[in-house]
Amino acid sequence: MLTILAAGAPAGAPNFGFWEALQQGGAIAFGTLGILVIMSVGSFYILFTKLFEQQKIMNQAKRVRATFWQSNSLREGAAKLDKNSAYRQIVDDGLAAQDQHGKLTDPVEAHDWLHGSLARSEAAINSKLNGGLAFLATVGATSPFVGLFGTVVGIYRALVKIGAAGQAAIGDVAGPVGEALIMTAIGLVVAVPAVLAYNWLQRRNKSIAEDLSAFSNDVLGYLASNGAVRPAVAARGPAPVAKPATGSTTAGQAGGVPTAPRV
Repeated sequence: MLTILAAGAPAGAPNFGFWEALQQGGAIAFGTLGILVIMSVGSFYILFTKLFEQQKIMNQAKRVRATFWQSNSLREGAAKLDKNSAYRQIVDDGLAAQDQHGKLTDPVEAHDWLHGSLARSEAAINSKLNGGLAFLATVGATSPFVGLFGTVVGIYRALVKIGAAGQAAIGDVAGPVGEALIMTAIGLVVAVPAVLAYNWLQRRNKSIAEDLSAFSNDVLGYLASNGAVRPAVAARGPAPVAKPATGSTTAGQAGGVPTAPRV
């Protein structure tokens, strides 16, 4: 884009392309650009890796809804899930807490013990999903100011040139001012995708956390009732078609008056 804008300059004018503008800024401009590039690459890396993790857990939720609660026991249902599944981790932690409760020497309510264990399991999964989002928030908040730092340096260099020359031509200060504006633009280009990615991933994490909380509550109810309480499983196959009632007359169905039978 910058090259296209610079191409509109008349023939014979100094070249004010992107590379030339960076050269005007020197080491500070290149250092600022390097920091912004690292921020941008890190943001997109976190975006794609978190999307992969989230989609994996969402697919696991579909399998849980389809097959898990049709099993005869929690252990049988857990065997149907992937070994590294987040939902299997909750089930395994719940079963382990149930086994550990009988070994406690200090009396603790079974419900409180199970609830605390399942809550810790949920928190561990949510913490892993939220890992890296702080970097996105930091990039979104600081990259405009990093670009602004390059802008300030570029304008300062332009003012120094004007002061040294006494009456500098516009061509003498166009390079530093152009480099300054480029740094501002790059800072915004880095910040906007990071903010959008942060908000999007946070919304998806919230939806996943709600599903995990509902599943954890179902597991708690199952354990606390020794299997008597479990979510209702929708019946498979089409619903049976109701048969029409026998013995009704055509007139009665139509709402009219029945006629006398013919002799």
